[in-house]
Amino acid sequence: MRRRILLGFGTLTIFVLLVLEIPLGLTYANRQRDQLSTELQRDAFFIASITEDRLEVDRSTGLQTTIDRYEHRYGPRVVVVDRAGRVVADSDPLPDADSTMRSRPEIGRALRGKVATGRRYSSTLHTDLLYVAVPVASGGKVHGAVRLTYPTSVLDRRVHRYWWNLAGVGAISLFGAMLLGALLARSATKPLRRVEEATTRFGAGSLDGRAPVTGPAEVRAMAETFNGMADRLAGLIDAQEAFVANASHQLRTPLTALRLRLENLQSEASGEAAEDADAALDELARMGRLVDGLLALARADSAAGVAPTAAVDIDVLLADRRAAWDPVAAERGIQIVAEPARDHDGVALHALATADRIDQALDNLITNALDASPDGAEVRLRAEAHGREVTIHVVDSGRGLSEEDRRRAFDRFWRAGTGPGRLGGSGLGLPIVRTLVAADGGHVELRPSPAGGVDAVITLHSTTR
Repeated sequence: MRRRILLGFGTLTIFVLLVLEIPLGLTYANRQRDQLSTELQRDAFFIASITEDRLEVDRSTGLQTTIDRYEHRYGPRVVVVDRAGRVVADSDPLPDADSTMRSRPEIGRALRGKVATGRRYSSTLHTDLLYVAVPVASGGKVHGAVRLTYPTSVLDRRVHRYWWNLAGVGAISLFGAMLLGALLARSATKPLRRVEEATTRFGAGSLDGRAPVTGPAEVRAMAETFNGMADRLAGLIDAQEAFVANASHQLRTPLTALRLRLENLQSEASGEAAEDADAALDELARMGRLVDGLLALARADSAAGVAPTAAVDIDVLLADRRAAWDPVAAERGIQIVAEPARDHDGVALHALATADRIDQALDNLITNALDASPDGAEVRLRAEAHGREVTIHVVDSGRGLSEEDRRRAFDRFWRAGTGPGRLGGSGLGLPIVRTLVAADGGHVELRPSPAGGVDAVITLHSTTR
């Protein structure tokens, strides 16, 4: 926005300068030309008046001295001719100049009793000349003519100097306008930038981020609207967290009581009743897992973006997760292998993440890998560096999933099936993983592993310590 304001100020200033200065420069050039022509014509008539008596009696004594003084003082070349067009006096005679000038158009016109003014190119001097030729006459009889010529280069230099002055004034004006535009743009964009910073902080999870209500009326109204929205969203998030806490207690208590009653009935039942009790306990266990998954997903959604990310040592992370799940895996003879998380130079890999989130995400993936792997199989944990990203792999030895199943695995409540080699559970584990990883700016996907199982891949931004 600041750049657009400056561009608008600059464009408007340049347009105004062009509209004002171009006509001003052209007017000045025309006025200088007209003024010079008028002055030359006035001087020509004055010289004609003082040479009239001498030409009338064919006596040119003193003329040369007079016109020499005039040229030395004012600059124009003066030529005086008699009625036959012969040069009587010349303030700047040329070595090979003709003795007669009757063939010159302006001289011929003056000898016919008319005033000639204009601009023409002199083939003798090889330059443009501004000329004035007037008749020397008395009593209606022409005795000769006076011609004054002035190089236009002198006039052009004067006009060019004026154009350069206009350009200097324009540059100073443009600089001043741009400086003023920068100040105005700063005063206009600074409140907007503060609102943007507040929205960025709020979007990153800082729920107490509010925009200062300053600046123009429109910006203040926008800041007030944002602050009101932020207050409502913070209230909704607080209400959701309170609901999660209450639901955790309200749902677990009756489920626990129901499980205890069913276990008591199971101990006293036999035959078909005992089978029904077993089935009911299985459904109750599934309902418990479903409730746990819903609560975990709600917590993940509400916590997204709240905790700040930091550099996490992936090598330590994988070793900790392997140690935590080793006892569970050992019950089925499954071995969890954590490969060293190093780059090509042997430096430990680090990623931007939140420790609690990445732990929970890996726990869900390891749970799925253990459920999918047959007894005595292997689950492998490893990490790789790819430019400015780090990928964490949880590879199982199960039967794997089809491409369509891998694509649908992140849908809530979707299950590929149960039993060894198939993903079971509540259908909320992978959606929870996706929510947690996305909160840290990463993403997760399922790929086929070379051994035929599933390679669950978490991608995070890398960092250096």
